Amino acid sequence: MTTQTVGLFEAKAHFSELVARAEAGDEVIITRHNKPVARLVSATTAPAVDVGRRREALLAIAALREELRQRGASMRSDEIVEAVRGMRDEQTDRKRRA
Repeated sequence: MTTQTVGLFEAKAHFSELVARAEAGDEVIITRHNKPVARLVSATTAPAVDVGRRREALLAIAALREELRQRGASMRSDEIVEAVRGMRDEQTDRKRRA
C-alpha cells in the first residue's frame, strides 16, 4: 500500500484515476492549501485494529466503572464509550474552528 498526497484541484482533474488507485489498495490524501482535508481509501479494505490500544481502552473503561462504583455512582460501559466519543467530537470541532 502506498500513500499519495494531491491537492484538491488536481484531485478533481484526476478523480477517476485516484479512485482506481484506492480500489487497488492505495491511500490518497487530498489537501486544501497544503492541509490534509480528506482521505480516499478502498471501501472494502478493513481498517487495521490496534489490539493493544483496544485492550488499554477496555481496561480504562473497567477502571472508570470501578472508580464510579466506589463513589456510589454507576455507568454502563456503553454509556462511558458514548461520553468519551462525545468529548472527542467536541475536541475535534474546537480544533476545526481554530
